[in-house]
Amino acid sequence: QVQLVESGGGLVQAGGSLKLSCTSSGRPFSNYAMGWFRQAPGKEREFVATIDADGGSIYYDESVRGRFTISRDNAKSTLYLQMNSLQFADTAVYTCAAGARVWTQDWGYDYWGQGTQVTVSS
Repeated sequence: QVQLVESGGGLVQAGGSLKLSCTSSGRPFSNYAMGWFRQAPGKEREFVATIDADGGSIYYDESVRGRFTISRDNAKSTLYLQMNSLQFADTAVYTCAAGARVWTQDWGYDYWGQGTQVTVSS
């Protein structure tokens, strides 16, 4: 089993920045590809970014490319999402997930955190 706990969410003005963290415990973090997803009120969960186990392959949704950066520190068993130039449309609950390989679909991930709220004020 893998347990994932997100942190770093909060309220920020449009144009601001936040850095989310996702700390893993249980099975070795370095065994898993990791992803960030988000879900806004009344909307389906959507893919944000994913990174493979050693950080060599990274993919972003078009809506965040150039503004968000996904990274990981396997020694600290932690995944990050640096979010810059935040927009009102980025308001959502952000959740990290672990899986066997990089996927842009949520069904590709086996373990999920509880999520952290990001609210961008316009």
